[in-house]
Amino acid sequence: MVSATAGIVTCPRVVYSGAGRDAAPTRRITPNMTDAPDTPTSPQPSRGILRKTQTLIALLALAAIATHLILRFGAEASALAANIPLFVALGLGGTPLVVGLLVKLMRQQFGSDLLAGISIVTAVLLDEYLAGTLVVLMLSGGEALEAYAVQSASSVLEALAKRMPNLAHRRGGDGNDDAGKARVTDVSLDDVRVGDVVVVYPHEICPIDGEVIEGHGVMDESYLTGEPYEMSKTPGSSVLSGAINGETALTIRATQLARDSRYAKIMQVMRESEQRKPRLRRLGDQLGAWYTPIAVTLALIAWGVSGDAVRFLAVLVVATPCPLLIAIPVAIIGSISLAARRGIIVRDPVVLEKVDTCRVAIFDKTGTLTYGQPRLTEQLTADGVDAPRLLSLVSSAERYSKHPLARAIVAAADDADIDVLPVREISERPGEGMRAEIDGVTIRVMSRKQLAAEQTDAATQLPPTGAGLECVIVMNDAYAATYRFRDEPRGESRSFIGHLSPKHHFDRVMLVSGDRASEVEYLAARVGITEVHAGQTPEQKVEIVRKTTAEANTVFLGDGINDAPALTAATVGVAFGANSDVTTEAAGAVIMDSSLEKVDEFLHISQRMRRIALQSAVGGMALSVVGMILAAMGYLPPVAGAVAQEAIDVIAVLNALRVAIPPKSLTDFDA
Repeated sequence: MVSATAGIVTCPRVVYSGAGRDAAPTRRITPNMTDAPDTPTSPQPSRGILRKTQTLIALLALAAIATHLILRFGAEASALAANIPLFVALGLGGTPLVVGLLVKLMRQQFGSDLLAGISIVTAVLLDEYLAGTLVVLMLSGGEALEAYAVQSASSVLEALAKRMPNLAHRRGGDGNDDAGKARVTDVSLDDVRVGDVVVVYPHEICPIDGEVIEGHGVMDESYLTGEPYEMSKTPGSSVLSGAINGETALTIRATQLARDSRYAKIMQVMRESEQRKPRLRRLGDQLGAWYTPIAVTLALIAWGVSGDAVRFLAVLVVATPCPLLIAIPVAIIGSISLAARRGIIVRDPVVLEKVDTCRVAIFDKTGTLTYGQPRLTEQLTADGVDAPRLLSLVSSAERYSKHPLARAIVAAADDADIDVLPVREISERPGEGMRAEIDGVTIRVMSRKQLAAEQTDAATQLPPTGAGLECVIVMNDAYAATYRFRDEPRGESRSFIGHLSPKHHFDRVMLVSGDRASEVEYLAARVGITEVHAGQTPEQKVEIVRKTTAEANTVFLGDGINDAPALTAATVGVAFGANSDVTTEAAGAVIMDSSLEKVDEFLHISQRMRRIALQSAVGGMALSVVGMILAAMGYLPPVAGAVAQEAIDVIAVLNALRVAIPPKSLTDFDA
């Protein structure tokens, strides 16, 4: 806050209803679940090895195919010489794939990849080396992408760890003199003990949980708590690790070890979410679970009845599951491209397949259904007070403040086209609220508690305590008004919530938030949500999501670090906006411009992708079944069967390519 005359510099303030305007809100710290390690655990070695192995095999197959085509058509080499790269790829790449698929067969795991393995062997036996190498490329490439998606969950822990400082500025060193006590040295975060005094400089991330012992300022705790307001900090206020300090240095006394801090608890919950998250069955695996046994059974019957092994090979050649291995990935890639053009980043392709199967939508409050900015909603003036005149006076003073309530008051004045008056003198000291001299009038902005302490009689004029935020206005030492603020819902929130059930088949819509019950219930009533869970910690959020996901597929929408564990625990996690690297890492999809209309577009893109992918896959497999029957009856030899299968593949892929063509509209609710 800058004084117009004396250059007084003080810090902003925050208020909750029922508490002082300058009081710091209390925070509830849940008991420690486990001792969380200070750094995230590394990904399981098998996942990393699997991803690297499959990537190398895919690159080998790709290089072999390119070399084969160059030798065959560019250098006009002999067929044997041109096939040597394919032999290498099939030997080094195809052999481990086939061995791995045999293991799946022994475990009675029948998927489309199993039929692909049989197709590799069949292609080699038929001297169709190029076709076999193409299947190796498709199979290894798909498994590498899947392994990468599974492993990417650990990057959330890496992002959490990178965000926290490794060092703390501990005050106090050798010697008992004043210089020694005031000395500040950088120490490892692990060396900070309970009771140590730590200095947090302006704009730094607080390294530990503690209590302020010196200094006045604010901290942004929105990443941790989900509430969009800066928290004022004075001696005695609690601070959370991971919060971003404001413009003044604060001295705090550590009350928790780093491994027991709030931030460490979130990391622990995140780690548990990663370990407990079930692997989702891909659409191709679901279809392949019944297609593969049918194809193998039909091939064996044809061989057994006819006694001709060629018919077995012919059936399998026609049965090669290219509609599953190619058409579905093509539809997914096209949908990812379409989503990106609409400002929707799909980080995990599985979410496109799964979000259309979700039947429960779970929303965080702040920044998802709301704008994440408080707005002036009520101006309760005393008798005889001119409300526009008072707003002009208060907003003129608040233009010098950086506090979120100040911004709300100024915005309300601008919307009402209120005149800005010159400020003669202004000050805002910690614990005293704001005082300003404007147009011959003394204006004070303070808390309910402060007014009651200074003017007992005036406090009797105050309206009953309401939900949300408030501040009290005193004009010339007389009570003038109470301003109330709320984080208002987005304009499209109610219509969006209302159309989830009829248009997207959601059975339940839940609101899960760390905010106070009065705020959450107020929002729920405004947007039409009846199932509400307020005052939830990240641990409690993730338990709610886990329990609900066990009953039905869920989609969770959130925008803060405190939402990261819940995003991972849900069937599909959608991050709203890109304010936090941690949140975007945890989510399967990211809505870049924070619009519920974009969420609806994402749901429709998924519906459309799933519909077209099923058309391509099921239609292609149906044609393949017809071809298999003809091959089993001896009417379709292996070479003709291969040609027929290629024609089926082209039809399936061309249909899948339609998904990248944007329709006229991707949303169907009135925003």
